[in-house]
Amino acid sequence: MDGVIPGTPPWANRPQLIALAERLEARFVGGAVRDMLLGIAVADIDLATPLSPETVIGRVREAGFKPVPTGIAHGTITAVLPDGPVEVTTLRRDVSTDGRHAVVAFTDDWREDAARRDFTMNALYADPVSGALFDYFGGLDDLKAGRVRFIGDPLQRIAEDHLRILRFFRFHARFGDAVDEAGLAACAARANDLMALSRERIAAELLKLLVAARAVPVVALMVEQGIFRAVIPEIDAAGVARLTALAERETAVGVAPDAIRRLAALLPPEAAEPVGARLKLSNTDRKRLIAATAGPGDEGPRALAYRVGTSGAIDRLLLAGEPIDVIRDWTPPALPLTGGALVERGVGKGPEVARLLRQVETQWIAEGFPDAGRVGELADAAVAQA
Repeated sequence: MDGVIPGTPPWANRPQLIALAERLEARFVGGAVRDMLLGIAVADIDLATPLSPETVIGRVREAGFKPVPTGIAHGTITAVLPDGPVEVTTLRRDVSTDGRHAVVAFTDDWREDAARRDFTMNALYADPVSGALFDYFGGLDDLKAGRVRFIGDPLQRIAEDHLRILRFFRFHARFGDAVDEAGLAACAARANDLMALSRERIAAELLKLLVAARAVPVVALMVEQGIFRAVIPEIDAAGVARLTALAERETAVGVAPDAIRRLAALLPPEAAEPVGARLKLSNTDRKRLIAATAGPGDEGPRALAYRVGTSGAIDRLLLAGEPIDVIRDWTPPALPLTGGALVERGVGKGPEVARLLRQVETQWIAEGFPDAGRVGELADAAVAQA
């Protein structure tokens, strides 16, 4: 035992969860314990138990809850409680790894389970009833120091799962104060291992990293160490400079960091489309990434917001260093003119209606979105000139 949880843990108001944890001889583990100790809101609560997955299923049912075998090959059962699901995983040790997947065996040894985890701060356990803390590799000291440190040999940890390279930097961007030099050196030495990962996994980690508290200096460190070179070589020092400027603007105007917008800042405009495709972003995110690099246009902020939507306009204006104050609380209006209104003015149905609508709309935008009366005048003038 390495101390006791200070204060009231986040699961204290979940008596059914505590009762289930007791029945499963389980401890809370990982991010829930780490974030609780840091005073951060706990999103997901995970349990670790020495019991086999089959025994866990039986005891979850006996407790009156539904067990779902979400990852039973790796020992994970989801217990569906009335106040939210909880993942329960049997203690494990690695049998073999290939940098992407692991073959595991179950164990009843808590230290063995802790030893296969990535960083010391993620290998902390807490007793659900007594609040006792269990720390096998100095995670509590690292947490206090703001140090993201691999458990054991960093090179071995990375060989087991190449994604840990990106996780090292993401966790450092979120929790780190002083970088662990041994971990940094190992990540730099094995950066090419990222080529073996799916681009979806790389994208998921990168997008999480980009909105972390210290994303900008950490991305700069990654570029300096050549971490991106093998998988996203388009990210370079010039991209870091653009990201730095964008982050400063976001802070100055009170706009929350956004991962896609920040990725757009990191990339030269011509790289947005190929990188979005390479990372297999969703169609929505890919289109937004490309659009964000298109510049502010020459019609003004409100015209841009009308044409591409407010969120898209904010992306483009922030990236271009243009003000966004005139569109933040502004809702783009709808053109108060229809094709039917033009037909009533004598325009024949067909392409001419669409052409005149566009003509009136362009003038309406240029005049600053005047009211329906002025739009009627513009329509009359357009019809008269047709």
